[in-house]
Amino acid sequence: MQVLAEVVGTYMLVFIGCGSALINRVQPLGTVGMAMAWGFVLMAAIYAVGHISGAHFNPAVTVALAAIRRFRWKEVPMYVLGQLLGATLASLTLKVLFHKQPDIIPIATQYAAATTDLEAFLWEFIITFILMFSICANTTDHRAVMC
Repeated sequence: MQVLAEVVGTYMLVFIGCGSALINRVQPLGTVGMAMAWGFVLMAAIYAVGHISGAHFNPAVTVALAAIRRFRWKEVPMYVLGQLLGATLASLTLKVLFHKQPDIIPIATQYAAATTDLEAFLWEFIITFILMFSICANTTDHRAVMC
């Protein structure tokens, strides 16, 4: 049941978040609009299935929580597989639904040609660090309510 919740939550996140990038081509949402789509779908997914699985929705979150001993290592492989399945199904659904667009490049991780591989790595490292720091700080706080 927990892995299924991760599949569904990850599907929701990728479908709406990446879908907003594809919609932005047809009906401009802008950076703020796309960020709001990601934020609101994350909130909705956490409310919908967070009480079942913990709402990781990202292998980095699952591994980090296991590393700080807030999640069992033996459950990591199934959670990660569920997250990968949810993301893959969402991407395939977007490919089917947006078949008239020449490509679905906006949903792929990419960076501008002027950005070096090292710069892209550093950006990703810093942003992921901030995400994981926030999650770990909130889940390890003794004042946090844990299921």
